Amino acid sequence: MAKKKEVTVEEKLRALYDLQLIDSHIDEIRNVRGELPLEVRDLEDDVQGLNTRLQKLDEGLKDLEDQIKNKKNLIEEAKALIKKYGEQQKNVRNNREYNSITKEIEFQELEIELAEKHIKEFKAQIEQKNEVVDATKERLKERDEHLKHKKSELDAILAETEKEEQALLEKSEKYKVQIEDRLVAAYNRIRHNVKNGLAIVPIERGASGGSFFTIPPQVQVEIAARKKIITDEHSGRILVDAALAEEQKAKMEKLFTKIKK
Repeated sequence: MAKKKEVTVEEKLRALYDLQLIDSHIDEIRNVRGELPLEVRDLEDDVQGLNTRLQKLDEGLKDLEDQIKNKKNLIEEAKALIKKYGEQQKNVRNNREYNSITKEIEFQELEIELAEKHIKEFKAQIEQKNEVVDATKERLKERDEHLKHKKSELDAILAETEKEEQALLEKSEKYKVQIEDRLVAAYNRIRHNVKNGLAIVPIERGASGGSFFTIPPQVQVEIAARKKIITDEHSGRILVDAALAEEQKAKMEKLFTKIKK
């Protein structure tokens, strides 16, 4: 059985830096999208909330209209009773009956007065609710138009970048499989802990990329030798020499161009 070829430290460093370049390219694509997906989600929530509010306002208006209708029916019933009692008064036999019917008429008149007062209050509430409905509809129209604009913007970006991103994600997973698990775990941990997602950085002007801390000359020599994996003592990032970084960048640029076509 043929012995499996042993992977050198240099090959590991190249594979890790390739992975970093791929993942950084994915980060760039996602940065182009920026906050758009969140903005679209927030606007969708706004539109849904405003529609729910309009529905509740419509239900409230219907309820007030029903109450006005009920009060108008009550008024008609009271008027009918007043007419009935008025006829009865003409045929009373004594003052007690007359006074009793008079009290019933007065009670119905009070019922009419109270119902008319309630109708007036309900109509004032309807007027207020209609103002809120108009303002809500105006707000909904503005939010809806804004949502359509943002969705269109997001769809255009997605159409342009989705295929490229998916291809890069597949490449990223493919590269991870080729790297030993402990290194992938370390890479992922460092990427998660740094703001810009750079877990593997080259040496630039005697310091690790993006840092002002100088790397001792002896350590720089060891990094350039590519015999062991060395991390930056300040940031924890894995370090590669500038020459290796340039070689891998040139290689990966060709891959990115091919994927984008």
